[in-house]
Amino acid sequence: MLKARRYYLLPIVIGMILLIGGFVYDVIFAGIPYPDPTPELLASYNKHASIASVIRWSGVIIALAGCLFLILRGFVRR
Repeated sequence: MLKARRYYLLPIVIGMILLIGGFVYDVIFAGIPYPDPTPELLASYNKHASIASVIRWSGVIIALAGCLFLILRGFVRR
């Protein structure tokens, strides 16, 4: 169980998990595009690549928001 004083690290941890999850999703589902794909394969790749991109950017934004919160928290405590 997390201690009450460690909850401020939770957004950073969740952001990193989402960031890594986005990369894993990209490798598993989108993979490396074919050199000359059919329109169906290209549509599938683009769909999964955009989903992975949303997951990654969500993780980055959440992690940066958590870091910004820590910085602001440090200034407020002084």
